[in-house]
Amino acid sequence: MTADYKSMVIDQVLLQDGDMSVSVLSYGAITQGWWLGDTPLILGYENPQEYLSDPFYLGAIVGRVANRIGGAQFSLQGGDHHLTANEGPTTLHSGLDGLSHQHWSIVKSAPNQAVLSFTSPDGEGGFPGEVKFELRVELAYPRLTYTITARPDRPTPISIAQHNYYTLGCPQGILSCRLKLKSHRVLELDELSVPSGVVTGVGRGVPDFSLSRTMDEDRHELDHYFVFEEDVNLAHPVAEVETPLGLRMNVYSDQPGAQVYSAAHLSGPFMPGAGFCIEPSGYPNAVNIPSFPSVIHTQGNPYQQTLILEISEDRS
Repeated sequence: MTADYKSMVIDQVLLQDGDMSVSVLSYGAITQGWWLGDTPLILGYENPQEYLSDPFYLGAIVGRVANRIGGAQFSLQGGDHHLTANEGPTTLHSGLDGLSHQHWSIVKSAPNQAVLSFTSPDGEGGFPGEVKFELRVELAYPRLTYTITARPDRPTPISIAQHNYYTLGCPQGILSCRLKLKSHRVLELDELSVPSGVVTGVGRGVPDFSLSRTMDEDRHELDHYFVFEEDVNLAHPVAEVETPLGLRMNVYSDQPGAQVYSAAHLSGPFMPGAGFCIEPSGYPNAVNIPSFPSVIHTQGNPYQQTLILEISEDRS
């Protein structure tokens, strides 16, 4: 691994705007906390050092390629690239050398904005090319915005996800929250939870969230990539979440879909289902499936993603 955990100093930036605050860490570009007043909106550790051994990617920026790559390998321009397998034979979130395990530099901080950067060298984690990553976190009540850019020096796969576990102030867990997605389709998974290459309709063992429903309505464990409708843009939410307490979160994204995870495997200080993830990104395993939208980026075609989270309250 590239990081010397025993000697790592983790820097922190606290953003504030109105009644909303956010804590961002240099390690993993992690969002440690997000609060509306005293209400926590995501899961997090109070001690930043605990993130060094966290297996759940709490609040992290994950990549170079988020989600799963089957067989921990891919081919590009006639060359085979072998990655670190960290989930059986699969690479999850780019393995132990992924962005979530790196120390980012905080290059700018202001009361409501932080900019972090990290340069990943050629060959890190098995991926080709040097890539310069930048994360811009902006807080403008009631919105929290993540803007992620990446500039490679040669063709290489890039697909980033922001990995908050949203609680939205629900102390007993999130399964009674209502979720609505701009999606009718999911990626079919093989026995290792790696996309097989087939895009299929919801309702075949995967709940249909095109109409608002609670996350536990069908007693399914949610851990699926939902494909957004083709007209998705930042003007309209791709996901809407409403809690029994009247708190609402709208999610805006420019990505083609998102992994939705109900955190059934959380453990340690967090109970299963204590939070949920909505992780917009490119299609998982796209590096091995030509029919999927490409995640290959170049000097002339750099990577950019925008994620906007908007909180509102029903005070009626």
